[in-house]
Amino acid sequence: MNFMCSWSGGKDSSYAFFKAMELGYRPKVLLNVMNEYGDRSRSHGITKPVLEAQADALNLPIHFFNSSWSDYERNYIEHLRILTETYPITHAVFGDIDIESHKAWEEKVSRAANLEAVLPLWEADRKELVLDMIDAGFDAIIVSCNQQLGSDFLGKRIDKEIINTFESLGVDACGENGEYHTLLVNAPFFKQRIQVEVNDKQVSGNYNFAELVLK
Repeated sequence: MNFMCSWSGGKDSSYAFFKAMELGYRPKVLLNVMNEYGDRSRSHGITKPVLEAQADALNLPIHFFNSSWSDYERNYIEHLRILTETYPITHAVFGDIDIESHKAWEEKVSRAANLEAVLPLWEADRKELVLDMIDAGFDAIIVSCNQQLGSDFLGKRIDKEIINTFESLGVDACGENGEYHTLLVNAPFFKQRIQVEVNDKQVSGNYNFAELVLK
């Protein structure tokens, strides 16, 4: 029942981590995929020092590897296998909610490394999930978002007021369609809060990214 967690640094992966522990699974290591240059995470655009600060707050190791999208699956399986040789893990925890193709992929790569995929958030109501996270003491900020939201949302906290704002804009409450991504800065299982601030904002294609610095 030992697991590695696919760790984006955001609210969904961290809530899956939390729910897996509630189910009796024991965390051993976090896994994060960086872009091909190794300067920020592939999914959320978060720098390595910030992700390392989260791992320190969890008192867990974090394993990184760099990858382009074209080599992503091959590299992911390779590094899952490395983790199974390094840590006593039997399961892989993921934070996906209801996109069937994502679940199928996670089960596929886990099987390739002789791990069992666990999706603790699967088929939960998206809005209820976010509200449950907030009520449970999860404190997350927006670190990237599409142009439908715009750069003014970068750095804003995920709270009940902003969920209402999302709904008024026709944005999914959980951001599950890729509208926004978050960074978890505090949670009941963190030994200390992650102190970050938005130093700058960048635009890449249809996406806005916060340049974060640790304080």
